[in-house]
Amino acid sequence: MPEQLRLIKKYPNRRLYDTKTSAYITLSDVKDLVLSKENFNVLDAKTGEDITRSILLQIILEEEAAGIPLFTTDLLAQMIRFYGHAMQGMLGKYLETNIKSFVDFQKKLQDQSQQIYGENNSQMQNDLWSQFLNFQGPAMQTMMATYMEQSKKMLHQMQDQLKSQTRTLFTSLPLPGFPVDTVKPSRDTEK
Repeated sequence: MPEQLRLIKKYPNRRLYDTKTSAYITLSDVKDLVLSKENFNVLDAKTGEDITRSILLQIILEEEAAGIPLFTTDLLAQMIRFYGHAMQGMLGKYLETNIKSFVDFQKKLQDQSQQIYGENNSQMQNDLWSQFLNFQGPAMQTMMATYMEQSKKMLHQMQDQLKSQTRTLFTSLPLPGFPVDTVKPSRDTEK
């Protein structure tokens, strides 16, 4: 039988109540649940609304303020510009797919490290991982920059293709008040 989703309720006094442990918890405790890959939902106790995303965003905000930020100001500004944009849905899926690929890559490296050095040496694995990243940092940055540039080009190509398909769709539709034969084809369709 699958494990039941853990339920956390947020009360009007802004306190979080974990129904599994029957105790109040903090955002730090919720962060620990995320790190331990525990599935949970956070509901507003008064309205029943699912507010899991807003709680996760609060955790990210605290993490960003506490140490070395993961998101640069420029990246955050770019993300804000995508809200309300036609590509908003695609960006979310794009980011999700790339994060998943990065996590899969990290997991493969950890698995290989465990095969070579054994499971009981977690400190040694962390040290080796740090050494690997320090040594391979510039190469990985170049690889990631190339990947991001290719992704950017692909995104622009998709955007151009969508524009072209939209233009083709709307030029072939008769518009009220305009006879079909008076619609001039664009330069792209004259060839």
